[in-house]
Amino acid sequence: MPRFPIVLTLTLVCITLVGWLLVVGRSLLLPFIIALLVWYLITALAEGIRALPLGPLRPPRVLAVTAAIAVIFGISIVVVDIVTANLTELAGDAPVYQARLESLFSTYSHKLGLADPIELRDLLPDNFLNRSITAGANALTTVAGSASLVFIYVLFLLLEQSTFDRKMRRLFATSDQARLAFHIRRRITDALRHYLGIKTGVSVLTGLLTAGLLTLLGLPYAALFGFIAFLLNYIPTIGSLTAVVFPSLLSLVYFDSLTPFLVISVGLGAIQFAIGNLVEPRLMGNSLNLSGLVIMLSLSLWGAIWGVTGMVLCVPLTVMVLIICAQFPASRPVAVLLSADGEVGDPVALDPDEVDEPFP
Repeated sequence: MPRFPIVLTLTLVCITLVGWLLVVGRSLLLPFIIALLVWYLITALAEGIRALPLGPLRPPRVLAVTAAIAVIFGISIVVVDIVTANLTELAGDAPVYQARLESLFSTYSHKLGLADPIELRDLLPDNFLNRSITAGANALTTVAGSASLVFIYVLFLLLEQSTFDRKMRRLFATSDQARLAFHIRRRITDALRHYLGIKTGVSVLTGLLTAGLLTLLGLPYAALFGFIAFLLNYIPTIGSLTAVVFPSLLSLVYFDSLTPFLVISVGLGAIQFAIGNLVEPRLMGNSLNLSGLVIMLSLSLWGAIWGVTGMVLCVPLTVMVLIICAQFPASRPVAVLLSADGEVGDPVALDPDEVDEPFP
């Protein structure tokens, strides 16, 4: 039997098996993935704290890590409390808002003289508002329920962080293989630090501007919608659209006139457009080099596997695949297909100093 069909068959079997394991092991993998993100944020923040201009003084690593943990978990607790309070209040008011929205559709259908009046169920699924609130509450409950497990994972990652390099060196049979692995890790770390740093910054800005505009116009749950805008900004394309839809629908039934609805819709749309199409591309540049079509396919794939968490992680995961595939001749075609312009660069010559200690 020819060799190529065998290789292709084995590749398809491996891809199918990995996909099945990702779906089946979702409940085990997601807390660890979240822990990795938290550990990465703590490490990056600790490095930033140690780099503060304090003259000849430089905070010890233990103190910097402790401060970073306190900041991240302190912010998380405050955000969770605010979001929980807003969701609880919104859940109590949801039937009133849904009834007003149905009445609004009926009123304007009669004013327009439509033979077949437009109903809410024609545009949105039944009990859409209640389902959305329930989904948000369930997601929050899931995160809170796995918080203790995530904390344990983060703790062990921090305690064993000093041994990672040594273990990684001993995974490979030759020094060249070890240097290549360190080189790939460094490229992935640089790309993710650049992406997550800029994405987090523009997401915070989006959330603050959203909450500020809604507070200025007197719409309730402004903090909740600001947090939703912050979170959804990590999801390419559809996240920005969703962040505009929810507060716009609420303003439609909360206010007695259409003016606030139009102001909120246009204002939030302008915020999303300006940040997503002007500010973020200028800051991000072409560092990711991902095709737009690939991003949308990745969004669908990881969303089907890991839900909202997969949508948030789709870009970092695809960037990791591109960087790894670009370093090996057999997988370079995959990297080319994933890239925006087909230019993934030649495998970079390895630095002999990439591995700090002599290879055993």
